[in-house]
Amino acid sequence: MKKLLGAAVSAAAMLFAAGSAMAAGELHIYNWGDYTNPELIKKFEKQYDVKVTLDDYDSNETMLSKVRAGNTGYDIVVPSDYTVKIMVDEGLLEKTEPNKMENFKNVRPEFVNVYWDDGRNYSVPWQFGTTNFTVNTDKYKGDINTFAILFETPDELKGQINMLDDINSVMHAAERYAGVPRCTADKAELKKVNDILLAAKPNWKTFSYDTITKITSGDVAATQQWNGAAFRARQKMPSLKYAYPKEGTEGWMDNVSVLKGAANLENAKLFQNFIMDPANAALISDFAGYDNGITGSHDFAANKDWASAPELNPPAEAPKAEFVPPCSPEVVEIYNKIWTNLKK
Repeated sequence: MKKLLGAAVSAAAMLFAAGSAMAAGELHIYNWGDYTNPELIKKFEKQYDVKVTLDDYDSNETMLSKVRAGNTGYDIVVPSDYTVKIMVDEGLLEKTEPNKMENFKNVRPEFVNVYWDDGRNYSVPWQFGTTNFTVNTDKYKGDINTFAILFETPDELKGQINMLDDINSVMHAAERYAGVPRCTADKAELKKVNDILLAAKPNWKTFSYDTITKITSGDVAATQQWNGAAFRARQKMPSLKYAYPKEGTEGWMDNVSVLKGAANLENAKLFQNFIMDPANAALISDFAGYDNGITGSHDFAANKDWASAPELNPPAEAPKAEFVPPCSPEVVEIYNKIWTNLKK
């Protein structure tokens, strides 16, 4: 049943749009799977008397395809950095101006003027991290801080590698190993990347996003993985170690944005402000295992381990994480051809 927001939230609503109509008491969120703390949703529902529904997706591309098709029924999506840029450029997001919201003061300064949303007119931080890989050190004792683990796999790990079923993560990792720029349009460089991938594929076992299950079950001995998932996996299997390859590291940030024409716009704005509160950002990180970009959130962590975990705190000698803007349409087309052939 739809409800009007109560008087308890009227003052909060005024923060965003003076004189705007009160939104109905619903909010529809479309987020990555296994990424939203149920306690966060319960807290938001109780605080604002808003009924939240949550659906999930497995990749930016899945979400973007659905949004482009229209009439999703969702208010909020959680795109990664490069996807925010695409969606802003295509007019798919509401300009909600989080930079004018009460809790924006808590956003860490380095995450305000970002390439995907300079000054934060469309998005707020959800979680951020890196994409490298994890190795079971009971199975392999050598140096893991090189992409050779994935692309010139040691004998001990052959046939025991899981790769993310994610075109950009795989392509960019291969580009780093090949020593070529991300999103290169040079045909000779792209051939080098393609050759590396095709040579490595026989040593891989699977392509899957379910990296925690894959490695903790013993199905594989190494997996390409996001650092928060690596942290969560190590809680179950202490022999796991997250790599920081000498060839470079992919950085990313997922962000809460509001879809153009969202039916529950004011509630969506409330949610953006809500997650910039340090206590609420900590709830997200406690569940998902990543850092969040909100100052003071570590003080509210129920799980004190994630803030100091090696997966979230790279060693000083590790390469700085690289945030990669969207590739050009021409490069995306070539990527898709390489990917389709690789997945045969």
